[in-house]
Amino acid sequence: MTTELKELVVSGIAVQVVRKNIKNLHLAAYPPDGRVRIAVPLHVDDEAVRLAVASKITWIRKQQADYADQPRQSRREMVTGESHYVRGKRYRLNVIESSGKQAVRLRGSKLELTVRPGATAEQRFELLSRWHRDQLKAEIPKLLEKWQPLVGEAAGEWGIKKMRTRWGPCNADARRIWLNLELAKKSPECLEYIVVHELVHLIERTHNDTFKAHMDRVMPQWRLHRDTLNAAPLGHEDWSY
Repeated sequence: MTTELKELVVSGIAVQVVRKNIKNLHLAAYPPDGRVRIAVPLHVDDEAVRLAVASKITWIRKQQADYADQPRQSRREMVTGESHYVRGKRYRLNVIESSGKQAVRLRGSKLELTVRPGATAEQRFELLSRWHRDQLKAEIPKLLEKWQPLVGEAAGEWGIKKMRTRWGPCNADARRIWLNLELAKKSPECLEYIVVHELVHLIERTHNDTFKAHMDRVMPQWRLHRDTLNAAPLGHEDWSY
């Protein structure tokens, strides 16, 4: 697919413009700071893009204000006593230095991290990230088995990766879906919502009325899960993302 990238400034707001071989314009503001991106057909000129963005300035500013007001986790130092989330629940980190095998375990209200003596914060974080990835790898096949027959479409392949702005993009042509590693920290209902959301994109690529109708058919409470996910604390923007 042909893609062109550039940036425009509209009413003081920087807007990333992505020109693709698509039929309609798609405008979005992404967390954590409300970065604005608009995808447009290849033939749409800059003036038309400016007019389209200008017509949504009030909405964009509200989105950016909402993101600014959203709760955020403080920078993770990976030390005992910190709060960390697993499947939507908060746990207190307990770091144990040992020359034995590194491991991550949930013990009651504690998230136990066994690391080698002298392990840096980044090394501790990477160990925890691998554990989160393993949790998702175990969970996603079960969710696909449950929801693919209900949606009526199946993903040809799927994967997990760290993403700054999206919970789970779908490449409908390749029938490939991606799930954001951060979903391991969110509630099971939020993870299910994203899996269903991306499967429905195999039927309808855009978030139009047809897409919403399929979501209503498959998961009537999807808006509740979407709002829960959007209201969850944002991660701190640092080396860990």
